[in-house]
Amino acid sequence: VQLQASGGGLVQPGGSLRLSCAASGFGFGNYKMSWVRQAPGKAPEWVSTIDSDVDTYYSDSVKGRFTISTDDAKRTLYLQMDSLKPEDTAIYYCAAKPRYYRDFPPRSYDYWGQGTLVTVSS
Repeated sequence: VQLQASGGGLVQPGGSLRLSCAASGFGFGNYKMSWVRQAPGKAPEWVSTIDSDVDTYYSDSVKGRFTISTDDAKRTLYLQMDSLKPEDTAIYYCAAKPRYYRDFPPRSYDYWGQGTLVTVSS
């Protein structure tokens, strides 16, 4: 099982980034996919979950600015991040949990990626 996150970097406030997470080694279509972030010195924070093309969930802190999506053919999860703020600075992790668990946000995950660093600063 592998979740490979990429796309992080340094961006100015108000800018945009698109994160990707390439999945392999498990049934991607049978899992709900999430993004979780951890800022320096803080606890992990759930950001967003996608259960299907129409079932998407967002934390209040990113709602209206971030968009989660998947490309099932490519087995890839995305997070489009717009109107970025300094408080969005964190390591962003992708995570997976079987769809038959109906908890939103997920209380735990079966698989985690290695994380990609997003820094929002002028």
